Amino acid sequence: MKASTFFVGLVTGAVVSSVAVLFSTAQSGSDLRSNVKVASTDWKEKLFDVKFQISDLKRSISSLTKEAKTEIPETIEELKTSVQKWQNETGPIQENLQNEISSIQIALEELEKSLVKHQKNPSKDK
Repeated sequence: MKASTFFVGLVTGAVVSSVAVLFSTAQSGSDLRSNVKVASTDWKEKLFDVKFQISDLKRSISSLTKEAKTEIPETIEELKTSVQKWQNETGPIQENLQNEISSIQIALEELEKSLVKHQKNPSKDK
């Protein structure tokens, strides 16, 4: 459902219900005309306010859409650049860490071998 159709239905329903209430109450002719005049003036003012708010909302949405079309691609590009820079900066660190881990693994393997030898031949160390 479009917003404009909804608002037209809302305004039409409000006007019809107002007229129904005005005509169903016991009033003199002059009172009725006075009340209809006041009600129509109030509704015109409210309708003008709604039109203004809808127009303002349309302008805001249009402005936001234009801004998003330029800002989102720029932000994505900046993020890509930042991620690439981070990867470039952390690449050598990751390589160093991998080398250290490999060295530690080799040292552990050698230690395990020496422990196994020591457990098999405990008398050689004495």
